[in-house]
Amino acid sequence: MNRFKTSKFKNTTPKIAKKDGWINNVRAGSFSCQGNHIKASSKLVAFNTEQAGGGMLGLSSVKPGADGQWTVTQISCHSDLVTDMDFSPFDESLLATCSGDETVKLWRLCDPELQQPGSPELTLRPGHGRLELVAFHPTSSGLLAVGATKSPLLWDTSRQDAPLAVLEQHGDQLQSLSWKRDGSLLASSCKDKMLRVFDPRAQLTPVQSAKSLQNNKDSRILWAKDDFLITTGFDSMRGREVRLWDMKKLNSSLSTVSLGTSSGTLIPLFDDDTGLLLLAGMGDTVIDCFEVSSSEPLLSQVSHCLTDTSTRGVAMVPKLALDVMSCEVMRVLQLTDSCIVPISYQVPRKGSGQEFHDDLYPDTVGTTSAMSADEWWQGGNKQVERVSLNPDKQPKPKAAPAKEMPAKKELASRGSKEDPARGCSTSSSPLSTPSSSAAPSRSPSSTSGLSSGFLPSPSPSQSAKAIQNLLGPTSKFRHIQGAVMHRDTHITNLRGLNLTTPGESDGFCANSQRVAVPLAISGGQIAILERSQPGRLPDTSMPTIQNSVNVVDFSWDPFDTHQLAVAGDDAKIRVWQVPEGGLTETLTEPEVILQGHTEKIYSIKYHPLASGLLVSSSYDLTVRLWDVDSGEEVKILSGHQDQIFGMAWSPDGKLLATVCKDGKVRIYDPRKSSEPVQEGPGPEGHRGARVVWVCEGKYLLVSGFDSRSERGLYLYAADSLSTGAIDSAMVDVSPSTLIPFYDPDTSVVILTGKGDTRVHIYEVVTEAPHFMPCSSFNSPEPHKGLAFLPKTECNVRDVEIAVALMLTKTTIEPVAFRVPRVKKEFFQDDVYTDTAVCWEPALTASAWLSGMNGHHKKISLKPKDMTPVSEAPKEAPVRKYLPSSVYLEEKTDEQKKEELLSAMVAKLGNMDDPLPQESFEGVDEDEWDD
Repeated sequence: MNRFKTSKFKNTTPKIAKKDGWINNVRAGSFSCQGNHIKASSKLVAFNTEQAGGGMLGLSSVKPGADGQWTVTQISCHSDLVTDMDFSPFDESLLATCSGDETVKLWRLCDPELQQPGSPELTLRPGHGRLELVAFHPTSSGLLAVGATKSPLLWDTSRQDAPLAVLEQHGDQLQSLSWKRDGSLLASSCKDKMLRVFDPRAQLTPVQSAKSLQNNKDSRILWAKDDFLITTGFDSMRGREVRLWDMKKLNSSLSTVSLGTSSGTLIPLFDDDTGLLLLAGMGDTVIDCFEVSSSEPLLSQVSHCLTDTSTRGVAMVPKLALDVMSCEVMRVLQLTDSCIVPISYQVPRKGSGQEFHDDLYPDTVGTTSAMSADEWWQGGNKQVERVSLNPDKQPKPKAAPAKEMPAKKELASRGSKEDPARGCSTSSSPLSTPSSSAAPSRSPSSTSGLSSGFLPSPSPSQSAKAIQNLLGPTSKFRHIQGAVMHRDTHITNLRGLNLTTPGESDGFCANSQRVAVPLAISGGQIAILERSQPGRLPDTSMPTIQNSVNVVDFSWDPFDTHQLAVAGDDAKIRVWQVPEGGLTETLTEPEVILQGHTEKIYSIKYHPLASGLLVSSSYDLTVRLWDVDSGEEVKILSGHQDQIFGMAWSPDGKLLATVCKDGKVRIYDPRKSSEPVQEGPGPEGHRGARVVWVCEGKYLLVSGFDSRSERGLYLYAADSLSTGAIDSAMVDVSPSTLIPFYDPDTSVVILTGKGDTRVHIYEVVTEAPHFMPCSSFNSPEPHKGLAFLPKTECNVRDVEIAVALMLTKTTIEPVAFRVPRVKKEFFQDDVYTDTAVCWEPALTASAWLSGMNGHHKKISLKPKDMTPVSEAPKEAPVRKYLPSSVYLEEKTDEQKKEELLSAMVAKLGNMDDPLPQESFEGVDEDEWDD
């Protein structure tokens, strides 16, 4: 049996709202506190602002006003920084805040268009110094957990004089608190690297604790399913990581996922109903989504969302506010410096916008508290009643008489009073929340599309179309999946790898037959591994190519799988010939040595069309062309003022592009001039860059860094470099340069950096938005890089669009990038255009140098036994039936009786037909169970 189960949420897709759906006029601050900086109810969203030293909160509505715009207002809450906030799960207008002024306050908020209350309903003064955290209890009304500097406190807001309990003091700064979903336990993480689990009603000391965190930098803790805990933080090397724990065994984590290096705190958000975990780093432009499962794999990545701007905080919108008819399973609000961006997570389904998919939406927690704080403290364990998200199962609101004011009657029944001047209610007691009434939970259909940019619409089908139109175009490759191939294809037991090759080198290279990897052995040795011989390498030494100097870059000849060019730090390029079948002895004498550079070489690239033509860049600030067959230098290109980060030949082989540390991107026509024919401004950062031609050679894609050292992608029109980048997309924060691989058949670019765990994927198009993000691939451990194989290595029956080899510290593992398709028995001709035969030369080096041009011939990848999907027989359209109640309401009683009788007769079938059991075969007596 397959150990790994396929999840119905594996294709969950993040969709960022268009800019006209963002909440603008936001002035978010960047403050040092333990909160998430933003929280949302089904109605309101509150967030930190920079006004009044952080003592004010910004407030807006989750859905726009009648004019389609959002009103943003401010509330003066505290005399010092608001460190954390939380909306009551049972009252969408009740907000708790805590602050550096050592107080906790409860606010009953109004719509942003109305005047907000000038004073809180309740102020608590614990007397434990600066307060960092506040969290409502998940099942009991009026119960708060408050995090002081080193101690968690429990407060019953109906008894304001003293807390219910002061839990054991921690050894250092308290960093996060989280209630278990059933409200029985409270977990904490602390700067002393300890995780603690409290049962406050049983004892004030932890029932479980362990020194389980590796770094005392900011950590977060969150309850997941059952007894699982999730922590985010930093490992001993200051790399960010997320861990899954069993509450009963805190001495070691069940699963760990590394998320690269970055200084920003990693904020986790977890959805109980789907088991989906969102991770957003402060200052990052990435939000990752994982699925938490009780079976292997425990943590599996679902999506990788690239945002337009850096994150200052994130909040999850309550489940009852989702657009369930569009298969929206989660929605988050991303707080940035100047706006709030809604991001919708949807599961692609047939019938989306027309049908309710009940398998995606189990009954969810309602909005009526199960008990009071006192009942819970006395040992009560009642749970909040769960409600259905199916719009058809929601109670229909009754029309009120024209002159009746039900709002006042409802407020009166709750012991509340209405302030007519403000148009909002004030409660006589913090416990007298609207949730404590017997009113039914709000219908999701009435609140669907409440988030900024996701508007409700008249009908389900129109809703789906409106959302799609609002989100803009998406890539047909957006659900691409990276998967490591079977272990039988791996090369393992690699030892002594050189992991410090220069940044201009890809680190290793491969062709269809063999792989070259550098070794950390004196003499600049390179191991040659045959792809036809996977498995465990012997512990003994193996034959190598010995260059006698340190290796800086190397590359296989694209037209000769036996020829390897190696650049050394002695300014020479050595060309080696690997014998048929691989190395049987160490090679010490190269076939050719190319000499001409006066200083160490940066990188080398073979020409994509002409055989035996090589280009190199060097510390002497020149780029040189070589005829490998003759061993002669044929061209010298000049014009660079600093280190040359990367080079790339155009697809037609006529032009050469470079990106340089002097901040310039250049294009050369080597046969016409030694000076650049075009140049323009490159990325602002000077840490490294790469360049590749895209979109049939009409554009240049540069991966580099901005002035804040964020990694980004920059798109240039090849015919107008001087105007600068026509578009850019920030990716993330990491020290390594993104190395791009571009597939011209699909216009998909795949990028990763040395030491990364994430592989980023985009479709690049000629019209805005030029970068369309696709699902990313995460490796279980940091990799040294990827080397991509020819297109013929792709298994078209599995809809693979690229296959790469991934180098880790001890293994080489093939990774396939697949596009999920339903009709995989057909050849996906919309994905597989005729591909270039890039492994055969179009002309010789001498012919190209003389001015001739060429192009690769193209072939189809379609197997003879497969039919193109464009020629597949058309399926008959499936009629979407309305609920039976709709039809019955439109028919007379006689029609109903006739239809019912006909249905019964059809169900019974023909009485003359044989019974099914008459065709069954018997079994022998000894086959029966005793």
